Amino acid sequence: MKALVLIANGSEEMEAVVIVDILRRAGVNVVFAGDADIVTCSRGVRILPDVIFQDLGDEVIYDAIVLPGGQQGVQHLVENHQVRDVVERHRDAGKIVAAICAAPSMLHEWGMLQRHNVVTGHPSIERQLAAYTFTFDRVVEDGALITSRGAGTALEFALALVRRLAGQEMARHVASDIVMFE
Repeated sequence: MKALVLIANGSEEMEAVVIVDILRRAGVNVVFAGDADIVTCSRGVRILPDVIFQDLGDEVIYDAIVLPGGQQGVQHLVENHQVRDVVERHRDAGKIVAAICAAPSMLHEWGMLQRHNVVTGHPSIERQLAAYTFTFDRVVEDGALITSRGAGTALEFALALVRRLAGQEMARHVASDIVMFE
């Protein structure tokens, strides 16, 4: 199981780190890719990605590609043609594409949501996603697309990814280990 998490300067650090942490706890091989050697996130936290976008290569396909939110980070990702190509390649291969907070708006802007009916995201993007059934559910799964509301739903979002990649039992195990539920 391999997942690619894409971040850019201005990405929401809480979403990015929670996703990577939970996936790695589940044994998923996560590659954290950024738009620079050091990515400064929305609240000033600096992250050292495993790789920068230019070094991703055109051949590798992951089991899931994950897009954290953060309005400024999402804007930087939208403007990056290499990121668009990577996401499109994964979508076309039927792999999981997961987006949280403002990131579903990126998929809309790129025209990658037509195959899906139900999405969620941060309340600030509801109008952008008016062409779809926008729900206030915390995590929405529609085929290979997984969307979520924001930083407050990052754990649930990450566990939904674990369920899809490593199974329900592993998701329960990770949730128990972090004392998410009692």
